[in-house]
Amino acid sequence: MSLFKPNCLPLLIGSLPSDNHRESVELIFDYTPQIPLWPQLPVFKREGMILQYAPGFPGITERDGKVFVDTGKAGFEEELLALYEDYLMVSDDGAELDGTRFILSREAATGFYDFLEIAADKKDDLVALKGQTTGPVTFCTGLVDNDGRAIFYNDQLRDAAVKHLAMKSRWQIRKMAELCDRTIMFFDEPALAGLGSSALITVTDDDIKQCFAEVFDAVRMEKGLTGVHVCANTEWSVIFESGVDIVSYDAYSYFDKLILYGDHLKSFFRNGGILATGIVPTSPEYIDIETAQSLTEKWRKQTQELVALGIPESTIYEQTLITPSCGTGTVTGSQALRVIELTKEVSERIRG
Repeated sequence: MSLFKPNCLPLLIGSLPSDNHRESVELIFDYTPQIPLWPQLPVFKREGMILQYAPGFPGITERDGKVFVDTGKAGFEEELLALYEDYLMVSDDGAELDGTRFILSREAATGFYDFLEIAADKKDDLVALKGQTTGPVTFCTGLVDNDGRAIFYNDQLRDAAVKHLAMKSRWQIRKMAELCDRTIMFFDEPALAGLGSSALITVTDDDIKQCFAEVFDAVRMEKGLTGVHVCANTEWSVIFESGVDIVSYDAYSYFDKLILYGDHLKSFFRNGGILATGIVPTSPEYIDIETAQSLTEKWRKQTQELVALGIPESTIYEQTLITPSCGTGTVTGSQALRVIELTKEVSERIRG
């Protein structure tokens, strides 16, 4: 794992309830200038978790308001073969990613382009740059074929989708690395909150780890750090055992679940892993009742529970990022601003 020590710097999670990409990027740089990220604005349909990363994937069809992979359309097999050929040209032959199906277009990710422009003017303040990609499990269980079956359960389509996402993330890392030596890629995996339930009953731990292994390898080929964000509870052992560099979780509501994985946590910290600790709530009913002081105290109590496991307090401090529990794309603008302010203030209190 990386020797990066963020020392409780603040970091945000991607989505915001805004319709202005430039203003959103400026807000992010104002509050988290050391490790800014690019914003996803779900008010725009094209920036949904599936749609934003679907362009370039074979058979993508939109009909009656639904997006799916039409495996029966004419030329689908040729499209699928072309994806693999494009993948091999980059992975094996070293071809450029720019100009390929694997870029995020300006239309699909306007915030990313604004982010790069502003980052270029603020390079002296940067500790790292963070991007995000829809995780392979969430993408493949959320995208269905023409029979309504999630593509995760089609071995060929899942393999193609994982390669597709791997290259989308690799392209992001490559563009960010032009501006900053340290880059971070989070894979957002809300679907993993259903792990072990009937919704994902046939999804095995090995399936998940194999998906992660491929997208992580793509990021590491560009010398980036990998992260997995799950905003609810899950079987955390799968995440820890994936070899990820950063585990991002809702510490406000689910710390009591994470602490049950004591051996995994100790090994994770010992190997240089970083906790992105979502101590700032993003649920509307909690945003207005918490203060920077109350959340800092909550973090300190949680830290002592980690210390009780045998993890040195200095290690916890050095290998922690302070984050919101999730994105703020579904709350009001004033609530989102409050979350961002609290994240900055809690980080400052801890570091002070």
